[in-house]
Amino acid sequence: MASFDSCSHTKTPVSRTGSTRATTRRGCSPTAGSGPRATRAREPRSCPRPASRTTCPTTRPASTTPRDALRSTIARRIWLGASEHEYAPAPGADRVRTCDPDRATVDMTWTPPERPEWVRAINAGEIPTISDEAALPLTRDALLAEAAARQGRMAESPAAIARGLGRAGFEADCVIENLDRLLEALDREADLSIVGRHLTRRFLLRLLEVRFQLMAYLDEDPGVMDEEIAAPLFVAGAPRTGTTILHTLLAADPRHRVPLGWEFLRPVPPPSPDPELRAHDPRIALADRELVRPQTVVAGLLAIHEYGGRNPKECLSAMSFAFQSEEFTARYAVPSYERWLLSSDMTPAYRIHRLVLQVLQRRGRATAWVLKSPVHLHSLPTLFEVYPDARVAITHRDPLTLLASLTSLIANLRWAHSDVVDPRAIAESHIERYRTTFEQLVDRSESGSLPSERLHHSLFADFQQDAHGVLTRLYRRFGLSLPADIEAEMRNALYGDQADRHGRHAYSHHDLTADPTALRAAFSRYQTYFKIPPDL
Repeated sequence: MASFDSCSHTKTPVSRTGSTRATTRRGCSPTAGSGPRATRAREPRSCPRPASRTTCPTTRPASTTPRDALRSTIARRIWLGASEHEYAPAPGADRVRTCDPDRATVDMTWTPPERPEWVRAINAGEIPTISDEAALPLTRDALLAEAAARQGRMAESPAAIARGLGRAGFEADCVIENLDRLLEALDREADLSIVGRHLTRRFLLRLLEVRFQLMAYLDEDPGVMDEEIAAPLFVAGAPRTGTTILHTLLAADPRHRVPLGWEFLRPVPPPSPDPELRAHDPRIALADRELVRPQTVVAGLLAIHEYGGRNPKECLSAMSFAFQSEEFTARYAVPSYERWLLSSDMTPAYRIHRLVLQVLQRRGRATAWVLKSPVHLHSLPTLFEVYPDARVAITHRDPLTLLASLTSLIANLRWAHSDVVDPRAIAESHIERYRTTFEQLVDRSESGSLPSERLHHSLFADFQQDAHGVLTRLYRRFGLSLPADIEAEMRNALYGDQADRHGRHAYSHHDLTADPTALRAAFSRYQTYFKIPPDL
């Protein structure tokens, strides 16, 4: 077989010297913006965020100047579906102060990315159609009632609606408990902006609608539970370790099925087996709107990771239908929910994950699924309980680099939903999270408690130098053939992926807030066991 050349589909860490820094100050309160707008007279507005958490930023009343009228028109058009690429971000980035009264001041190199002018207009309360919807209650009963009404269940009592979230093996009480935990954390901790609250409300409604649809589909077609999910292949490395490009290359193998964004967001009814009908499914446009919108709120998100209805999608989205998913902790600062999630039994989330795959393949032939999410690294024993014949490809990289990149990614995602972002807290929580996970991975590898014949380990550094060699070893490990024509498809996918077409992802190791030597020592056992070279 011909060999691949070395590749560098990675984002290079760079120094952020000279940049404006977000700071953590004792007793500070978030500011709504910067630049000329911040100096104008402002009047208080009603704020949907809880006053007990932080002071709501004051904003000026809506203006009737031609410029503001144009801005309002732009905001409505983009939010309701016009192309976001028609409008460039306004000059001058919003600034944020990260707040925690229990900490001393710490400078951070992460800088809040620019927001377009239409986002600032929405967050200032100048677009009533959006701010009015954002002000609607994010409560269990209100969300359930609206989601049920969208499914034609207007006349049912709240108790009957809640029961509709479950069936045998998919208990409604479990979902309600998880939802309540999330909503309480969002209310008390997330500090959602108007844009963030609007995005969140639509996100939660979609999850509830699809949960209702999945349970109803079980009633209509109980045989779906007999669908065999045979030997799925999971890409389960930590974030920023090359999982996306490995997933992309595996997707180039036509024998594999990689779920697309629209399939994970709206799996019911099962996609058509007709390729032409499937390619024009109206759910693609709905998924595009939901997945692309956060990338228009914050400049630079596309440089970190590209989302879309037709793009391969991480499978943690299927777990979100159990309201037990790191999809929530990535978007929101919800530490109480995160603590609960870390200690919870993930079996219900994996069961709904499996059901989604069964629904997706119901109208087609048995499928060789290739799935991807870093979250599986935290729950490998549960994954193998639900998928006993699963195969798992684990990618490894210098922990300091992956954690610095991950801190930047999470900070940017949260900046799309809130004016209050604490990169230090993000770094600290993920350092501890992955230190624990990597220690468990070494323990389980040494003890033999994981099925080693179903695991493949690869180094990011090796993938950069010899992608072909890594893929060849992975295929050999799992008893798969790699014909020349499929190898050619993979090569085309590798070189067709222009990693920097949306700009480069800039991040700094300084955002980890810990002494590099001490941090290196905390991960030394993991690095030594898997022979991971340092990037620095």
